[in-house]
Amino acid sequence: MNEYVNLTLENIEDEHICCAIGDKKHQLGVNSKKEWIKSKLEEGHIFRKLNARGKVFIEYEPIETAWVPISGKNYVYIYCLWVAGSFKGNGIAKELLEYAINDSKEKGMSGICTLTSKKKKPFIGEKEFFVHYGFKVIDEIGDYELLALQFDGSETPRFNDNARNMKIDNQNFTIYYSNECPYVEYEVKELTEYAKENNIKINFIKIDSLEKAKNAPCIFNNWANFYKGEFVSNTILNANSFEKLISK
Repeated sequence: MNEYVNLTLENIEDEHICCAIGDKKHQLGVNSKKEWIKSKLEEGHIFRKLNARGKVFIEYEPIETAWVPISGKNYVYIYCLWVAGSFKGNGIAKELLEYAINDSKEKGMSGICTLTSKKKKPFIGEKEFFVHYGFKVIDEIGDYELLALQFDGSETPRFNDNARNMKIDNQNFTIYYSNECPYVEYEVKELTEYAKENNIKINFIKIDSLEKAKNAPCIFNNWANFYKGEFVSNTILNANSFEKLISK
């Protein structure tokens, strides 16, 4: 039987957070992620992981306090559901999702939602998996879709109007990011050094509050790239992938 652990203020310092396990270059990001989780636990943030050394977890919280440009009432938002490598095929994703669904119902929530896409994109859940459990598309922006599983007839969440812009005034390469992901701190540092060495202008805009997250000018889960004023992707970049992207 699979054993799971929910992060709490009492155990978070002793538990890993699944991503970037054992990679020292990401330790600053891991620390920042843990601080971010700590700040949100009282808001109902849940980080549940397999009690094993692997990237296997689900992370969610009430939509009202979720750092995404989505508005709604009495819904839960799933940031990430990740089951990697050798852990796949053992029913773990099913158990994690069912835990989140049952937990939400027990708390009297009206439903649960998450971000997916029409075409597979990195750091975003697989649409088919959620559809299998009854999730339906309730809103969309381009290739991105908001899926929800309704428990009652309450109004479903919607992308905020500002998120539908998918454009900014600044023409320089611009990256919106937050500490929701432990990888971002290192990549911001690497890209900052790369830009300086190559005399390239890259703007970094840190989403460090709920207000900023709700008012993001695009689909946002933890990282968003803009170039020449247009949204490009939600892919977390390093120096090599940045070069490839701007050379297209």
